[in-house]
This record gives sequence, structure tokens and C-alpha cells, in this order.
Amino acid sequence: QVQLVESGGGLVQAGGSLRLSCVASGRTFSTYVMGWFRQAPGKEREFVAAISSSGGESYYASSVKGRFAISRDNAKNTVYLQMNNLSPEDTAVYYCAARRGLFLYSSSTSSSGYDYWGQGTQVTVSS
Repeated sequence: QVQLVESGGGLVQAGGSLRLSCVASGRTFSTYVMGWFRQAPGKEREFVAAISSSGGESYYASSVKGRFAISRDNAKNTVYLQMNNLSPEDTAVYYCAARRGLFLYSSSTSSSGYDYWGQGTQVTVSS
């Protein structure tokens, strides 16, 4: 079992930045692919970014590419999501997710491709 705890959400003005963190329990963090998803009110959960177990490969949704950056520190069991140039359309609950594996596949962009989820952290961007 892996437990995931997100933090770093909050209220920010359009154009601002936030960095989300997700800390995982256990000693095998380096063997997990990690992902970030988000869900806005009335919308389905959508993929944001994913990173391979080593951190050497990452995927991004087209809506965030160039503005968001995913990274990880395996020594700290933590994955990050740096979010820059935020817009009101980025307002959502952001979830961290994990699945056992080393590499990214097409399923890494789907919520069904993950086994473990955090409780979410709210990000609100005001205009």
C-alpha cells in the first residue's frame, strides 16, 4: 500500500505560481510512476502530468505544457508540480496518483492507469 499526501494548494491571482508537493509513504517510491490529475467543479478528472520512476521522462497535458513542470525527489519520497502563469481555468482540486512501474506508457495519462490516490489539494486562481 502507498499513501499519498498532497500539499501546497491555495488561492493565487492569475499569472501567479504555486508548487504542489505529494509525499508518499513506504520505501519503494523509486519504483512508482507518479502522476498529477485535476478535477474542476462539474467536470471529469483530467490528466495534468506524469513522471517516470527515475524522473527521466515526463508527459504533460497540452493545456499545461510550457507552464507546469513535474519533478520528483526519490530520496524524499516526494513528487512536485510547479505551476506557473496560472489562469482561472486552472482552478481545480489537484490529485497525486501512483502506480507501480518504471516507465511511462499511454495509460499514464489516464486515471484508470493508477492504483493509489491522494486526497487532493484545492487550487483557486482568481482573475
